[in-house]
Amino acid sequence: MTLQQLKYVLSVAEKGSICEAAKALFISQPSLSNAIKDLENELKLSLFVRTNRGITLTNDGAEFLGYARQVIQQTDMLEEKYLTGTPAKQRFCISTQHYTFAANAFVELVKEFGGAEYEFTIRETKTFEIIEDVKLLHSELGIIYLSEYNETVIRKILDESSIEFYPLFTVKPHVFLYKAHPLAGLGLINLEDLDEYPCLSFEQGAYSSFYFSEEILSTRNVKKSIRVSDRAAIVNFLIGLNAYTISTGIFPKYLHGEDIVSIPLNINEQIRVGVLKHKDLTLTHLGEIYWDALKNIAKQI
Repeated sequence: MTLQQLKYVLSVAEKGSICEAAKALFISQPSLSNAIKDLENELKLSLFVRTNRGITLTNDGAEFLGYARQVIQQTDMLEEKYLTGTPAKQRFCISTQHYTFAANAFVELVKEFGGAEYEFTIRETKTFEIIEDVKLLHSELGIIYLSEYNETVIRKILDESSIEFYPLFTVKPHVFLYKAHPLAGLGLINLEDLDEYPCLSFEQGAYSSFYFSEEILSTRNVKKSIRVSDRAAIVNFLIGLNAYTISTGIFPKYLHGEDIVSIPLNINEQIRVGVLKHKDLTLTHLGEIYWDALKNIAKQI
């Protein structure tokens, strides 16, 4: 196995075509095909599925790609430091549930890094996809929560995926409401107080089991339910529909002034938010910066 072969795999996966990857790499298509086949024979794995419509990664290929990407990124940094002296474009990706503090930490990462060239990605996505991203090393870190309802199942999946969970902070559940909501003046909200109002939650796609829900009490029966996919929609519905959602209670006022309030929910439950990291992954400098930013935010909660 060579670094060149790893770069070939990355290029083919990115382009989705042997032909297009060969053009980008300035080599012939047969040479690239043979190099990929030689690597697959050496690994005794099929990295790609070849069809008339292009080429896609197998499950083994997706896992291999995550490790290959890490090796190439480290190689680029070594060459930059000791050979070329030319700054390499830095790449960093995290996957997270829909938490504003995760975006705030991302801002701090960009400010502190300050490099000439970079390609950073923050994926606010579904719980199962976050775990998959970390498992396959597509994302260096992930952010999810655990509770007494989902912890057993989620930890089993994490163990099977060689992923570790590092707690950031623990909070009591809060209800998010519009400031003019009929319940907004309460100091403490009971579950029965919410019965007549629409309940907002984040859509989880094919993996809609309550274990993957981004909100606690997902097995609770509600009369009115609205599923959304982004934080902006949540805010719009909170304001426009007298709806509510249950989360950590962490919601910066600067996003919508004083429009949204959070009120403690009267239940015996806790939300433990933490960071996911693959056991085989050594954090990059960018990963360390981001994790430190998360820790600093957690201290203020």
